[in-house]
Amino acid sequence: MEKLRIAVIGCGSIAQNRHLGEYHSHTGVAIVAVCDIVEARAKETGEKYGAVYYTDYKTLLKEEKIDAVSVCLPNYLHAPVSIDALKAGCHVLCEKPMATSQKEAEDMIGAAQDTNKKLMIGHNQRFVASHVKAKELIEKNELGKIYSFRTTFGHGGPEKWSADGADSWFFKKEEAFIGAMGDLGVHKADLMRYLLGEEFTEVSAIVETNAKEKITVDDNAVCILRAESGLIGTLTASWAYNAKEDNSTIIYGEKAVLRLEDDPDYGLIVQYTNGNTVNYQLGKIQSNDAGGQKTTHVIDHFITSIVENKEPLINGEEGLKSLNVILAALESSETKRVIKI
Repeated sequence: MEKLRIAVIGCGSIAQNRHLGEYHSHTGVAIVAVCDIVEARAKETGEKYGAVYYTDYKTLLKEEKIDAVSVCLPNYLHAPVSIDALKAGCHVLCEKPMATSQKEAEDMIGAAQDTNKKLMIGHNQRFVASHVKAKELIEKNELGKIYSFRTTFGHGGPEKWSADGADSWFFKKEEAFIGAMGDLGVHKADLMRYLLGEEFTEVSAIVETNAKEKITVDDNAVCILRAESGLIGTLTASWAYNAKEDNSTIIYGEKAVLRLEDDPDYGLIVQYTNGNTVNYQLGKIQSNDAGGQKTTHVIDHFITSIVENKEPLINGEEGLKSLNVILAALESSETKRVIKI
């Protein structure tokens, strides 16, 4: 079978650490073009992967015959570039958060529908082994009724790994629109929706910039979420967990408590109400730290959805629902009110 022709738009850290390597190791694709506004970065990446390099994505879309693209750009460019790629006849894998507003996200979804192309959002946490197992246990009713949860994602901040370090777009409101909540919080909003199989209906949040100087986006956030069944929980996102990353989730149920990525040795620990404990050793979670999981399975899933003509697990509609939780948290913090979704 002929290989899918791939372009990666944006050659920063997420492209280098995730997309390019995973495409390169996939037998069903060929990276034919890359693009970055920093010409040296584009050229170096192109040479590394044997791809044509561009500094203007519109020229790339016009001149190259591309089947699918990864959009690995600052948040404010996600929607316009994804829409242009869809209209050019490409399937699109877009990094999260998918857009900076509900309207932008809806326009992306509309473009995918109009062109009959796949739109997938890169919420890799759904593919983590411990999360997959937890989903399975919840669906088997191992927990009984679920009452509450707490989930957190925090590290020392993008300056440690972003291509531009302390000058990164991550810290600029006009390019990122949102800080730790967009970088990390949206991951956990998506994960909890997926694990619980429920939509959140109310959000109350305090979203602050209190840890880093000279940035114009949030770096610490605490949210209280209520789901349609009455289940409640907390979601925290931070760029101020300096000593060690925290990527943990705990789910409290009638029959058991699930502890996800809360132990250095066991990705999932199930503590049953009857006193039994089951430890699952499932490999490391994807991490910016050395020793983290090397493949996110996002690229594999995206390519499979194209080849087999199946809807991706995290399509545009799913991406929008997770984005809406984050938008509601921002609104709650600004208005000092509980926001209904």
